[in-house]
Amino acid sequence: MEAAKTSALEEFQHVDVSPVRNVAQDVLTEVSRVIVGYGDILQNMFISLLVNGHIYLEGVPGLAKSVMAKTFAKTLGCTFKRIQFTPDLLPSDITGSMIYDQKVADFVVRRGPIFANFVLADEINRCAPKTQAAMLEAMAEKQTTIEGITYPMMVPFICVATANPIEQEGTYPLPEAQLDRFLFKLWLDYPDPENEVEILRRQQEGSMPEVEAITDPEELVEMQQIVNQVYIDEVILNYIRDLVQKTRSDPQILMGAGPRASLVLMKCSKARAAILGRSYVTPDDIRDLLIPTLNHRLLIRPEAELEGVDVVSIITKILEEVPTPL
Repeated sequence: MEAAKTSALEEFQHVDVSPVRNVAQDVLTEVSRVIVGYGDILQNMFISLLVNGHIYLEGVPGLAKSVMAKTFAKTLGCTFKRIQFTPDLLPSDITGSMIYDQKVADFVVRRGPIFANFVLADEINRCAPKTQAAMLEAMAEKQTTIEGITYPMMVPFICVATANPIEQEGTYPLPEAQLDRFLFKLWLDYPDPENEVEILRRQQEGSMPEVEAITDPEELVEMQQIVNQVYIDEVILNYIRDLVQKTRSDPQILMGAGPRASLVLMKCSKARAAILGRSYVTPDDIRDLLIPTLNHRLLIRPEAELEGVDVVSIITKILEEVPTPL
């Protein structure tokens, strides 16, 4: 055991994460030319890209969720498609369909907007569950089926689904089992006073710059391979286990997190470490990612909600109760 651990330690010391760190810094700086604030949200979006995950983004209207996704995709040099979800949207409107082409006198495939590197599912909770299922299947399986033929998604493939948590009339909220397929659930809060003034100033001056592509899909795939080589110690794995298992025994939680949450924490902590220039994971990586990883995977007991307890406060309490490894 000790010999294998020593070998792993020696191996991670030779992992060069500088390409990931440099590209991440350049991408986040370029996006910040358009998006004011929300640095933690943008970093988590980049983390999700490095581990081939998807994001559920909540926030009231007018917080530039769509602009953020579009700007982020352009900076990455990725193809971008936006799907506006409505109650009458059909699964074929997302995945595509077979149409008759008179030029070739045969049926050909017309691919839907799901075939892009970066897909914005705008107001995903406004479409019927059948259409939601078609979208979520493509996200989970990285493929979709059109008239019996299976087509792979583009590489890399990331979906950012947005939802308005306030206006619930005419919506179909995603059940917990479907929310669990998202890597993170992120909340866009109102900008602070200084950032809001900066937004007004930029609009007043008309200084909305055009961002440039910092990287491309091929380089992103290479960075994903680097992230896989980041070292995570057995002590950190045990820490992840303890945190996730604590959610299953907490008396205020009706449904705790499953093993998928543990896998997300492990993979994303490697990506965060690489972004920060480290070839190894620390407990701080886990602690920083715990709330976005768990806040859509826990179901609070009704009596606890009546007492004013929310998911974030429970996760914070768990962080305090589980000893942090040195």
